[in-house]
Amino acid sequence: MPAAGPAAARPDRGAGTPRPPAPRSVVVVGAGIAGARTVLELRAQGFDGRVTLLGAEGVAPYDRPPLSKHLLDRPAPAWLSDELGADALAAADDVRLGSPAAGLAVDDGGVRVGTADGEVAADAVVVATGSAAVRPAAWEGALTLHTAADAERLRAALGFPHGLAPGDGPAGDAPAPRRLVVVGAGWVGAEVATVAAAAGVDVTVVEARRAPLMTALGAEVGALTAPWFARAGVRLRTGVRVAAVEPGAVRLGDGAVLPADAVLAAVGARPATGWLAGALPLAPDGSVLVDEHHAPVGGSWRVRVVGDAARRRSARHGWVPGGHWDAALRGPAVAVAGLLGREAVESDLAPYVFSTQLGHELALYGLPGEDDEVALRGDPAGDDGWTALWFAPGGGAAGTLTAVFAVDRPRDVGGARRLLAGAALPVLDRARATDPAIALPKALAG
Repeated sequence: MPAAGPAAARPDRGAGTPRPPAPRSVVVVGAGIAGARTVLELRAQGFDGRVTLLGAEGVAPYDRPPLSKHLLDRPAPAWLSDELGADALAAADDVRLGSPAAGLAVDDGGVRVGTADGEVAADAVVVATGSAAVRPAAWEGALTLHTAADAERLRAALGFPHGLAPGDGPAGDAPAPRRLVVVGAGWVGAEVATVAAAAGVDVTVVEARRAPLMTALGAEVGALTAPWFARAGVRLRTGVRVAAVEPGAVRLGDGAVLPADAVLAAVGARPATGWLAGALPLAPDGSVLVDEHHAPVGGSWRVRVVGDAARRRSARHGWVPGGHWDAALRGPAVAVAGLLGREAVESDLAPYVFSTQLGHELALYGLPGEDDEVALRGDPAGDDGWTALWFAPGGGAAGTLTAVFAVDRPRDVGGARRLLAGAALPVLDRARATDPAIALPKALAG
């Protein structure tokens, strides 16, 4: 990602305390994509003070999407120094990759982050501790997929400890396939099911809700993705809960028993913010509510929260949850600009999620609302791709576009990016917007 570019100086008093001179030392807590980007953005935006980077996994920063998308064909971590073309470790003055944060104190004099090695003091802190995969306590035998170590364990359980080798997969002369039960048909669950089935693993996906991707897309649009599973060689069970994870099997609430050599719990993640308890107010899901500059709402200017840990206030979309790679990639530029008392070039970032799964390329721009009206652009049963559009309730022939979900339609991805980059949500002529022959930006009303 290119640097944010020049930023105009401004008095930043959006948080709860008056702002003194710019910080001379910053501690970045978290060594994932959000933390690495924060370090690089500090330097790109001209910060020449002291930067300390704390990590919890004991390894250099790496990219998480390949853990599911390339589980079997890219077993080595995708190091962010290669992916980003810059090394956050080299840009920091003090790097402690095995020092998870254990507490935070903020006062008028600065911040202090507690670790097993003692406190780290600085003028300001950027919280980028990401999230942790959810696994119900009763599912002791289930695996999760959130770290490189998790990916190693899952590959071993599927019989591919070192990734795919020549002859592996359906065409290889191999013993009976391993049986994988994936609990959860969200982004990660579907991506893992895709690569595992393609490698010859016997895969069943169990989803408690009535449609895949229902949390992100709602029931109506999520249901349109259900036929993809069978075509990719994956069995899908929806509307049924897991009663128990047992040695060699998963027992469902309807009494069915699914044999399993491996079980993957892909039922979501929660912000890894327990260490902030008592220092910052946490929402019920563990996230920190932040303003447009990633400062905690009502909190000190000395604190910024980015990536999965943040729930950001947006003039266009309301409260935008973290949890996606693009927010962790681009949000730090906004946070750093605010921390340094500047205005970011692009501050209100449109939510964006991408995925490759079950033979399709997917992109979701914007944030669908529960009461939004859905319109389809193209035929989901056809071979040319299709797009779902969400409009705010009401509006008649012209509607306020809130989100776009494109399936195998790269032009619609580009159109959505343009439409949702403005200061306000765009208003489209619904008839033109649902005509797949008309470019989305040309459907603007008026």
